[in-house]
Amino acid sequence: MFSLSTLVFTGFFFLLCGTALGAFLLHIFRSNIYSRELEDRLNEAESSLQNYQRDVAESFAQTSKHISDMTQCYREMHEHLASSALKLATPEISRKILDSASSLGESKTSYMNTQHVEPPRDWAPKPVGAKGALAEDYGLRDDEHAVVRPTETAEDYDFDGAVTKRY
Repeated sequence: MFSLSTLVFTGFFFLLCGTALGAFLLHIFRSNIYSRELEDRLNEAESSLQNYQRDVAESFAQTSKHISDMTQCYREMHEHLASSALKLATPEISRKILDSASSLGESKTSYMNTQHVEPPRDWAPKPVGAKGALAEDYGLRDDEHAVVRPTETAEDYDFDGAVTKRY
């Protein structure tokens, strides 16, 4: 019949063909499975992000509503206190309260106009009669013999950290 070497060679050949076919099919199915897993993970991440954004938007809307409610309650409490003060106080005090409430905008400007503003004082120690560090002409000289140094330019530097020109 067939020789042993032919049977072994044929068996080995079909073993290699089967292994190659199995590796090829595994590669094709694995890439499909892997891409499907990636799509699932991406969809899950997107839905998680959308849920988070929705929660943040709802939280901001709820916070805005609470602040609006708190402002309304504060306004009502202020009106209640003002009306109670007007009812319970003497007519003279009630008139003062009404006058101060009506001139509230004017009082701020009048306060600013009546407030005395001073320049800062120089408390640094200095000899008697000497100008302080806060004087306008402190450190300025009118000497004609003063040494005037030219300003530095880019050519004066090596840019490796060493100064090439010194005055």
